[in-house]
Amino acid sequence: MYFKAQEIIDYCEKESKSIGQLVIEDAAKDEEEQKEILNELKEMLKVMEGSATETLEKPVLSKTGMIDGFAKKMQDYKKSGDTLAGDFLIDAMSMAFSTLETSANMGKIVASPTAGSSGILPAAFISIKRKYNLSMDELLMGMATSIGIGQIIGYYANFAGAEGGCQAETGSASAMAAAGIVQMMGGTPEQSFHAASICLVNILGLVCDPIAGLVEYPCTFRNANGVVNAMISSDMALAGVKSVVPFEEVCVALQEVGERMPPSLRETGVGGLAGTPTGQRIKKEVFG
Repeated sequence: MYFKAQEIIDYCEKESKSIGQLVIEDAAKDEEEQKEILNELKEMLKVMEGSATETLEKPVLSKTGMIDGFAKKMQDYKKSGDTLAGDFLIDAMSMAFSTLETSANMGKIVASPTAGSSGILPAAFISIKRKYNLSMDELLMGMATSIGIGQIIGYYANFAGAEGGCQAETGSASAMAAAGIVQMMGGTPEQSFHAASICLVNILGLVCDPIAGLVEYPCTFRNANGVVNAMISSDMALAGVKSVVPFEEVCVALQEVGERMPPSLRETGVGGLAGTPTGQRIKKEVFG
């Protein structure tokens, strides 16, 4: 696997392949192993679709009461016919909420790349699938592309909120989703990298401050924001907008910013929203 954007772009152009194809071929020794990997990705997509739609029509109450029924509320709001964002983005945000609500209630999710960012990829893939009636093959190549972007992020930075803040979690998930979206929409490998770069640029510096250390608040809002970030970054890249800084350099910046964050803003429950009087009160109520 290459770890520089231009090397991957050059290879894909030379071999007339997508990032997704490169990722699958790199991970498998032969065609049989490729089939196994694709079958695993199919199972992941099934779980993602389940979590993204689980609470759209039947709200599930969390034990803390912090993120109760947001997915259903968004769907009800959509039915009013007078939304600012439009039905497609409302659906995507609803699906991000749904996965976080499913997670909070011990339902089955795909950590993509973490539990705290698990709503972004399902919301992106399932909303795109429904809008454009995509085939399984198209979805699989989108997923493989997202995985490839994740591999590069993991090489230069990391996904842990405790190490790099929420930029490392929801930022990485947004970048992965954006690259996959561009692939599914017929964009080029270069455009996938620009979309992923723009996503990280948009979220660089975001702290990790979950109340009571739970993957609920403000995580659910950052997942909804993350899928919208992925969508608009994809649109920018598909329109020809480019990131001046190459993707791997953006990833290095992501790591550097995370390392310079004070520990109080890296999932410790001390600073940010977790450190507010309300955040501390809820923590005591939850844990005694």
